[in-house]
Amino acid sequence: MFLLEVGSLKENFAKYFAVEAAVDEAMKHEVYRVRHQVYCEELGYEEVNPEHEETDPYDAQSLLIALRAQNSGRIVGCVRLVQVDPADPAAELPFEHLCRDAIDRTIIDPTRIDRRHMVEISRLAVLSDYRKRKGDSRGPIAISDEDLGTRDQPRFPYIPVGLYLGLLAAAELHGVEHLFTLTEARLARHLTALGFRIHLIGQAVEHRGKRVPSVIYRRELMEHLPPFMRPLYDQLLEEMSARYALPA
Repeated sequence: MFLLEVGSLKENFAKYFAVEAAVDEAMKHEVYRVRHQVYCEELGYEEVNPEHEETDPYDAQSLLIALRAQNSGRIVGCVRLVQVDPADPAAELPFEHLCRDAIDRTIIDPTRIDRRHMVEISRLAVLSDYRKRKGDSRGPIAISDEDLGTRDQPRFPYIPVGLYLGLLAAAELHGVEHLFTLTEARLARHLTALGFRIHLIGQAVEHRGKRVPSVIYRRELMEHLPPFMRPLYDQLLEEMSARYALPA
């Protein structure tokens, strides 16, 4: 790993991208269009529709995060945090239904924690031109050992790191402590290598390929966040706090 040799993450990231809380309707529709292009048109996970927007009922209870390309000003990636339904906190999140028999509840049982402080990470998507290799359409986001570079030619996966720091900032602002997700084991390994501690909590299930139920403990992750990521995280936290206009 040669990440400390890539310079200032905050300044380098700002040359190419911005991560924003998608709170207004216009930006939400931009996010839905990115999801349609990736999930419907490129990957065929969902049906193409005439509105060219991919949405589902969980968007009404989700925090949406957008990745904007500085050179074009357009949104090229996104992720969401599905919160529990405030009208029915006991209602299952999507991963709980899919992984009911796969979760190892001796590690963690989502039904036995404070559900007001848990979310599910989902709909992580990046347009194909911005994934690891142009034309790589095997998944909605890509990261590999090649993206970490070598000592002589260090590289940095700005896109996944920016999106994950953005969702962590949103989680902190909304009092989230447990972030669950379904992930490829390979992606979990690569994100862990970057400093994002992701714990596998069960057996793989079939969901657009093999996916493993996993959890991020936000406080644990922040305690071990690589120091060079902190300035970018603090900036996103400040910017998102203004966007969400949360009560004091």
